[in-house]
Amino acid sequence: MHHAARRHFSMLRGFHLADFFTLGNAACGVGAVFLAMAFMASGELAHFLAAAALAPAAFAFDVLDGRIARARHQHSALGRELDSLSDVISFGVAPAALAFAAGMQGGWDVAALIYFVCCGVSRLARYNVTAESLSAGADKVAYFEGTPIPTSVLLTGVLALAAWQERLGEALWGGALQLGPWELHPLALLFVLSGSLMISKTLRIPKL
Repeated sequence: MHHAARRHFSMLRGFHLADFFTLGNAACGVGAVFLAMAFMASGELAHFLAAAALAPAAFAFDVLDGRIARARHQHSALGRELDSLSDVISFGVAPAALAFAAGMQGGWDVAALIYFVCCGVSRLARYNVTAESLSAGADKVAYFEGTPIPTSVLLTGVLALAAWQERLGEALWGGALQLGPWELHPLALLFVLSGSLMISKTLRIPKL
């Protein structure tokens, strides 16, 4: 019995310092989703702005975990998986949830947001599979294929500006178009563009 007790949380004991910063990234993403839902329930602008503010916080954790791992020479496959799973939440699901809360709730909007998240998931999966070959024996990957998913922080920034100017819901920039059976807010096309850039194989961005 004593031996079994010692094994509680043994996985966490195996984490490196950088991994806890990665979990901080994930926590920010989950918090942003909850705050987006709180905004929809309450209509309190503070909830929306707080959700948007967690995007740069998640980005800071994302940058720090990589720098700490490099400084301590603690790169691992586990760390890479943790990073990707956290990024899916903070830079995929959370921005999509915030966009939905902002008023992009038409059928075409939802399709665009689902496409965006699926592109992010695909991009991260491909990155994990190719990271070892792309690094070519170096400490880190030399370049990104497609835009990194944290670039969606820019989308969250656009939504935060819209909120600041009280341009949410029916007042959302660009208005709404009725296309066939569904409604489309042109602003949702920014998410389509972002997702498409993520899955581009021809777009190569040097990793600093």
